[in-house]
Amino acid sequence: MSLSDYLPIGLMFLLVVAFGAVSIIATRWLAPQKPTPEKSEPYESGIVPIHEPVERFPVRFYVVAMLFVVFDIEIIFLFAWAVEFYDLGWYGMGAIGVFTLLLVETLVYVWKRGALDWSERSRSRYRRVVAPGGEEV
Repeated sequence: MSLSDYLPIGLMFLLVVAFGAVSIIATRWLAPQKPTPEKSEPYESGIVPIHEPVERFPVRFYVVAMLFVVFDIEIIFLFAWAVEFYDLGWYGMGAIGVFTLLLVETLVYVWKRGALDWSERSRSRYRRVVAPGGEEV
């Protein structure tokens, strides 16, 4: 394989970078720069906010979102593996088995840590632990 075999990939990369740069420059140059108070306000479903929210979103929302993305990507890899199932043979079966085992292990770890438990009372870190002598640990 020679260096000229990579020429189409290099050209495509340059095309993508050029398209991205031209798009960013064109939008900054062509977009009207007339901010108004209405445009500066946050917009949520057409409802004008009367006051700031009482609290920020808890971290667990973001943890669940990241877990969703991880397991969604797993499905994409499983689909690609299923398409090439017969060509990959036992090696492919072993590789996808290890991959799935690692993801299941991650799910069990997250589950045990309480990231999927939305009830604060039942989470282990909020339970009072009392030693046999009656002393709180």
